[in-house]
Amino acid sequence: MQNTNLLPRDGMVNFFPGFFSEQESDLYFNSLIKEISWKQEPIIIFGKQIMQPRLTAWYGDEGKSYRYSGIIMQPQRWTETLLEIKKRIETIAAVSFNSALLNQYRDGKDSMGWHRDNEKELGTNPVIGSVSFGAVRKFMMKHYQDKSLTSSVELSHGSFLLMHGQTQHYWMHSIPKTTKPLGPRINITFRVII
Repeated sequence: MQNTNLLPRDGMVNFFPGFFSEQESDLYFNSLIKEISWKQEPIIIFGKQIMQPRLTAWYGDEGKSYRYSGIIMQPQRWTETLLEIKKRIETIAAVSFNSALLNQYRDGKDSMGWHRDNEKELGTNPVIGSVSFGAVRKFMMKHYQDKSLTSSVELSHGSFLLMHGQTQHYWMHSIPKTTKPLGPRINITFRVII
């Protein structure tokens, strides 16, 4: 498994392609499509309300709500599938995650704009474990202050990306739109809400 740091400085991002086997990944993808309560919600971007260009869901321990872009998400109860995935990545992340944001990208038109996961509920130097199932999408990163510093990685079916250290202070990330004909993808970012 590859686990070298993808960032040149000011943070740590480790990538583990094939963290879950092809068979496990297929099983998890199909389970999550069916059992998660997906929804599309309006968010506020630069003072304007728009519909998020993807489907989302928030799961976690009781009382671990999450606020971003003008919406407050209340956690739904963990599913057995999510708890299985969480347990597996916690062995590498060395933290106990108490919540997860799920994103379903229906095709290449669904996307995630540039942002940092630096909300106060995540605390200082948050550890974020990102798991991907389904279509391969490019994960872009750029330094918040020095825009010449960039990095990217193809998030493949069954891969695990771990962001930690000062990453959320100094690095922005996004999943850009693409004109390639792509199938759906599910991403889960496990977090610790303090």
